[in-house]
Amino acid sequence: ALLNGMARVIIDEGLLDSSFIEERCENFDAFKESLKGFDLDTVEDITGVPKGRIAEAARVYAVNKPSSILYSMGITQHSHGTDNVIATANLAMLTGNVGKLSTGVNPLRGQNNVQGACDLGALPNVYPGYQAVATQAIREKFEAVWGCNLNPLPGLTVTEVIPAIEEGKIKALYIVGENPALSEPDIGHAQKVLSRLGFLVVQDIFLSETAQLADVVLPGASFAEKDGTFTNTERRVQRVRKAIEPVGDSKPDWWITCQIARKMGSKGFDFENPSQIM
Repeated sequence: ALLNGMARVIIDEGLLDSSFIEERCENFDAFKESLKGFDLDTVEDITGVPKGRIAEAARVYAVNKPSSILYSMGITQHSHGTDNVIATANLAMLTGNVGKLSTGVNPLRGQNNVQGACDLGALPNVYPGYQAVATQAIREKFEAVWGCNLNPLPGLTVTEVIPAIEEGKIKALYIVGENPALSEPDIGHAQKVLSRLGFLVVQDIFLSETAQLADVVLPGASFAEKDGTFTNTERRVQRVRKAIEPVGDSKPDWWITCQIARKMGSKGFDFENPSQIM
């Protein structure tokens, strides 16, 4: 509602980039029509944000070019997350803030090393370096290096996991550093579904809402208790140096993974420090 209210102000006050819209956008008239219900009085009632501040924000964004939108998990981890992202894109297109230096819609990662984890293959459809799981030649290359057979089908995305549990396709789950009982759009539904699992392992530094549902909790170490690297959104790799020893029974995530792999008889997990893994 807030973003649509800003869009309404930009159109009503003629602050839009008409040339960009004519050349690059479609269905503008339908979009304009959809904003009729987002007058400032209505938006103020919905959001609690004074209408004067909404109008001010719209003008600041539209007039001062180039303008860039950066958003984080507050936009996406919501029952209307997709609509929120679309609304930010509409604002950018409405003002012509797309495809130029210092413009665009830029999502910020939710945690400090999401980029680094993705670079190294922590995604369901790619191996390290964003090499596709579905490509046979790439899969065979990793099979040769890792010494195992790999599934030719991509795994499930985060948003597909909860429905898969509900459908009985997933019986057990091992969660590391995530809290779906709080981060899923429908929290109540997520907690109910997670409770149906036959076995749940959670590895975290906190006894999170998800960890409280777990059969086994593995205590991970915080960033201050381990060595390694973080890669930020601009792809800058930063060295992380341990400041203190892990508290209590907590251990670095890589160490826990290696211990489980060894107990399961897997080879190639005899690492002694993070630099060996890299």
